[in-house]
Amino acid sequence: MEREIQGAAGIIRLDDAGTGAAIVGLHGLSATRRYVLMGSRALERSGYRVILYDARGHGSSDPPPSGDYSYRALAGDLLALFDALELERAVLVGASMGAHTALRFALDNPARVAALALVTPGYDPDRFEAALGHWDALSTALRERGVDGFLEAYDFERVPSAWRATVGTVIRQRLLLHAHPLAVADALAAVPRSRPFDSLAQLAAIQAPTLVVASRDEADPEHPLALAERYAGSVAGSSMVVEDEGGSPIAWQGGQLSRAVEQLAGGLAH
Repeated sequence: MEREIQGAAGIIRLDDAGTGAAIVGLHGLSATRRYVLMGSRALERSGYRVILYDARGHGSSDPPPSGDYSYRALAGDLLALFDALELERAVLVGASMGAHTALRFALDNPARVAALALVTPGYDPDRFEAALGHWDALSTALRERGVDGFLEAYDFERVPSAWRATVGTVIRQRLLLHAHPLAVADALAAVPRSRPFDSLAQLAAIQAPTLVVASRDEADPEHPLALAERYAGSVAGSSMVVEDEGGSPIAWQGGQLSRAVEQLAGGLAH
């Protein structure tokens, strides 16, 4: 069921399906709620309530009047969602920007996080400034030349030739879903400049059971496997999964990702 709630700075739109323990999905930068579980309904069929929402300025959610796309603001929207839907606790499944938002939320609201699935984290506290030029170029291209401009500015040379056509098609499809493309351009420039936390050492405070879903560099160089390993090593007791060599990343396969999340959630006492 499609719903809307009042976020911290505008209307947040979401899908809310199933009954049972809550699982909340958070998508990545320039994506939408469709790109967390990739359309899989396996978790609802397994007896979970699955809530997928569009982050501020993305998909059909409102842009913030202030232009604030900081991780504090993104986590504030997540808190507003918890309160509006009367969620005491939930499993958080966050991809890239969504993973960083989930961690910021978990650090601020530990009692409300039952477990964390961190899917392809990309924020490196020691090197995040090095990528700002890349994000600025994408922001400018989208703002000035639309989806075609974004694709022209995207560095497909970093993507293995076997995956380029698929990646290009998915990027075009997801960008066309945004009701406010200029807000996405704003987010592309702003989110990478925000620090969800200052160092990976801070993640030692996370107490929720945590699964890191990594991808190999051959298919997804923007989310390095070595960085995912550092995340997993920073959260006590966490585990990590990654696709077999030569395979498609788990993050791209909704059914396989859902099975990993179900295994994580299934180990909790409800």
